[in-house]
Amino acid sequence: MGEVYRARDPGLNRDVAIKVLSELASSEPDSVRRFQQEARAAAALNHPNILTVYQMGIYEGVPYLVSELLEGQTLQESLRIGPLNLRKAIGYGMQIANGLSAAHEKGIVHRDLKPGNLFVTKEGQVKILDFGLAKLRQPEAAASNLTPTITMAGMVWGTPGYMSPEQVRGQATDHRSDIFAFGAILYQMVSGRRAFEKTTTADTMSAVLNEEPPSISQLAPDTPVALQRIVNRCLEKKPEHRFQSTPDLAFALGTLSDSTISLPTASYEKKPEVPRGLRPATFAAALVAVLIVAILGYLSVRTPQWPKVSSYVQLTHDGQQKSLIGTDGSRLYLGLGIGSSGSFTAHGIAEMPVSGGELRRISITPSPDMVPIALSAAGTELLVVDGRGSPPRGPLWSLPLVGGSPRRLGDTIGQTGAWSPDGKILAYANLSDLFLASADGTESRKLVSMRGNVEHIVWSPNGGHLQFDTTESTGGLGQQLVWEVSALGTGLHRLFEGLHDPPEECCGRWSADGEHFIFQSSGQIWALPQKSSFLHSQSKPIQMTFSPLSLSSPLPSRDGKKIFVIGQMYRGELMRYDSKSGQFSPFLGGISAEYLDFSKDGHWVAYVSYPEGSLWRSTVDGNERLQLTYPPLHAMLPRWSPDGKKVIFFEFGSSSRKPARMYAVSSDEGSPRQLLPEDTRHQLDPNWSPDGSKVVYGGQSNDPTSTIRILDLANRQVSELPGSQGLYSPRWSPDGRFIAAFSADSTRLMLFEYANRKWTELALGSFSWLNWSRDGQHVYVLDSRGRDAVLRIRIKDYQSEQVADLKNFLTVGRLGGSLALAPDDSPLLLHDTGSRDVYALDLEAH
Repeated sequence: MGEVYRARDPGLNRDVAIKVLSELASSEPDSVRRFQQEARAAAALNHPNILTVYQMGIYEGVPYLVSELLEGQTLQESLRIGPLNLRKAIGYGMQIANGLSAAHEKGIVHRDLKPGNLFVTKEGQVKILDFGLAKLRQPEAAASNLTPTITMAGMVWGTPGYMSPEQVRGQATDHRSDIFAFGAILYQMVSGRRAFEKTTTADTMSAVLNEEPPSISQLAPDTPVALQRIVNRCLEKKPEHRFQSTPDLAFALGTLSDSTISLPTASYEKKPEVPRGLRPATFAAALVAVLIVAILGYLSVRTPQWPKVSSYVQLTHDGQQKSLIGTDGSRLYLGLGIGSSGSFTAHGIAEMPVSGGELRRISITPSPDMVPIALSAAGTELLVVDGRGSPPRGPLWSLPLVGGSPRRLGDTIGQTGAWSPDGKILAYANLSDLFLASADGTESRKLVSMRGNVEHIVWSPNGGHLQFDTTESTGGLGQQLVWEVSALGTGLHRLFEGLHDPPEECCGRWSADGEHFIFQSSGQIWALPQKSSFLHSQSKPIQMTFSPLSLSSPLPSRDGKKIFVIGQMYRGELMRYDSKSGQFSPFLGGISAEYLDFSKDGHWVAYVSYPEGSLWRSTVDGNERLQLTYPPLHAMLPRWSPDGKKVIFFEFGSSSRKPARMYAVSSDEGSPRQLLPEDTRHQLDPNWSPDGSKVVYGGQSNDPTSTIRILDLANRQVSELPGSQGLYSPRWSPDGRFIAAFSADSTRLMLFEYANRKWTELALGSFSWLNWSRDGQHVYVLDSRGRDAVLRIRIKDYQSEQVADLKNFLTVGRLGGSLALAPDDSPLLLHDTGSRDVYALDLEAH
């Protein structure tokens, strides 16, 4: 039907592939429509396991599409040699499932999944190709400007042997048809044979409808039973008996850890020969010595007993934002999000049985600002913060779950805390200072001070040590570091150093038996054994899960048989708020993007894709899209230059040793360059001066040393704005008269007036995401003080008004959410359309 050419894109200095429909096929309307559908479907998907399409067009009557150039071979070519090893088959399977998940989330069903449409690059990355037979659900199709399926009911489309039974019958299909095809492919990768292989097409179709494939155990005896069950469930004849979603399928594959798929190896031991003439007593003594040496040797090299995940159960199905606070053995206590306007912060409390079921909200908080942070060891009291700012910080309270009245815990002020296992001591943190006090908050004393904010405090099982997280310590912004210190304030040291760079470890808890420290890192669950032997002075953590979901909030059960986690799929829908109707509606087709900024002429828009983090620009109607940055760089808060030729943005430090940096990139080519490569301080929130000659930027929140700085682009000189110490997130007004910024704790909105060189307090609240109106008369912010709302504050008289109520609007984004303004000053927010549910991971007994 066509040809594929290797080509060179001189503008972006990269090789690409150009697929051209043949002259004969170009004359057939159905072929042209399928070709166009392939391009549109693939272009609507932005995922590393799906072929990236850059452009589609028609040249001299011949349709063509431009895509990324892949080097490698199809999976079909790989399977001609024979079956894949188990690790590779499972790895490929997870990549395919992740790519399908992205398509299914957009309402796109592939319908022709087969080894020939799966490409394996030289680096081992799997790419899904050819969406020409894709079926598109109508609501998503309309939102994405995609055409619905071009096939007709009763017609059979696909490839025999990989088509689901409903496809063979010409019946209606959905995403579960792709899951059937996936099962057939996984079967073939593991066994080396097609699941349904007959001499004729008719016989193959009949086998799909009426026969079961040969058992994998007959063809590949070493295949784990769990993997066989996954394949069998995918190949169920009835769609309702298969996995009901690709995320569930991928999660099941992810539970197959290395230990699960390792093959047993036989060991042979030669019997020792006893020297002639050796006396029995001498022999017995020698044997005892040998045994002692053998036992010591065994103890010195044996692998610690690791908890192993064997299966999982999804306990909630509401998808709403939540976090796990604690368990008393029979119930789980959770924090619920209510319109999060920053990093996820729970403002509601709920409980549910450990076996699953409906969440029941608990209305016991005296203040709407109270945030749950911990459960007492006895499971009878919740520790909460009556907090404001970012992070929410304020007085600590105890809330009895059964009887009694809430009580303030002394004069304690902080953002996190935890009671000791015996319930006698309270550990809490006020920003970077860690304190110990009596359980009622009295007799407080400082234990240790850190460079970054202290989060998620947990006590060791014997109460002798504390483990806690910090968000910044070694120069990089947003780094997740884990520390340990004794209850006496001695022996402070970092845990897991070198495990990941940048470090992402956090939120650890001890197992019920106190033998393992369970924590999260890079979206998965890990375990570290307690140092219990003089022969094992330092053990290394091991990864317990390999899930396509991002897993967080690990909470071991009281009986030691499960770990409860939050499993999240990240996705969003860009929405615009209409103040006249009071309603939200999709913007730019509801793409998953944040940090929008519009050129001065209103023709162009820059945005960052979520969750990938790539910077794009397009016209305001979504055309002429161009990707300006590529992973691993994650762009933040792009801003157009006044002349529309450049976009500036910043990136968090790429490792624990690098601070946040500012970049500039041409709006016509993707070659970003650092603005101040030699400056070792944080460079956040860059904004242009109205004439484009300067850039204002700042440091990080909650940093009292942060200042507002101005870079003169002509002479490369940097100056500090007077009186700006402790301020961050600067924004230049459109007329150049003012610079607005937040106080370090995000509770004050400040305004610097160039005429008198003074700062003035505009408003008090719990603020984030500062924006100027187009006319420079107002400032827009998100406020989470007792509410979640968009506020507009007038400059001339400091009067504020609520523009949009976000209590029932859950935001999402790299930092939990963001606010941008359309050219008409309408608020733009990324609505959370992902899922965040509780899962129970079953542990195998040692």
